[in-house]
Amino acid sequence: MNQEEVSAEINSLVAKWKGKPGNLIMVLHELQNHYGYVPRPAALELSKMLEVPLARIYEVITFYNLFKLEPPGKHRISVCLGTACYLKGSPVLLNEIKSMLNVEEGRTTSDGLFQLEVVRCLGCCGLAPVIMIAGKVYGKVKKNEVMEILSQYSSHKEG
Repeated sequence: MNQEEVSAEINSLVAKWKGKPGNLIMVLHELQNHYGYVPRPAALELSKMLEVPLARIYEVITFYNLFKLEPPGKHRISVCLGTACYLKGSPVLLNEIKSMLNVEEGRTTSDGLFQLEVVRCLGCCGLAPVIMIAGKVYGKVKKNEVMEILSQYSSHKEG
């Protein structure tokens, strides 16, 4: 992403929200929707355009869990730790995924293929424990099934 493109995109967002209360958060939401995260060059440019210190922008980004500072993975893995899933063994699944992919929750694998997140409920309590990958729900998952499930996504070559 070059600086001119970033400036043009942010300029249109800032113009839309300029002078409105809460504009920093609204512009950050739109940046995140556009990029999937808030890139540093975009935060720098936003700081200049809104005349807000960069430290303030990062205060907001790091305070709200929604905002991300790194690109999302190609496939999002959501591990449910709601009560039913937790009691049926989802912490074991989470640890297995973390170990297999060498990634911590809230982070993206080094190859950019997977993003691991913990959620409190996927609304599939009757199928506990549940994981969701790229929008597809897997229920009654056992630790020995994790490798097979993940391999379906790591073998995909589509762009």
